[in-house]
Amino acid sequence: MAERDEAFELFDLRVEVVAPDGGAIHCGAAVGDYFEMRGEMLHLPPGQGFSIYSLAALLPLLPAKQRPTHPNDWMSTDAEVACPDPHCTTRFRITRTAKRTFLHSQTTAVPLP
Repeated sequence: MAERDEAFELFDLRVEVVAPDGGAIHCGAAVGDYFEMRGEMLHLPPGQGFSIYSLAALLPLLPAKQRPTHPNDWMSTDAEVACPDPHCTTRFRITRTAKRTFLHSQTTAVPLP
């Protein structure tokens, strides 16, 4: 099978902490903290952590946000996710940063039909 026939694209993502000025932050984050997703790999800057509770709230959305969607789909337009702590004013802004091409045969052992 030609590589072109098994190629697909995913967006790289940047997830950044945002909060209103003076807003309470209880998740251990600081405004500007971030991580990046490239394919299935999550990358944090050296020395920076990220709350597992915040990450748990974000994880279900990230694979959908990586995929191309219709411009009118809410997944294309909505970019901020609230911190799971109801007392925390933090939001996590998900930005599509680039497209990356993958090959089916490099991502799974299951062959294409």
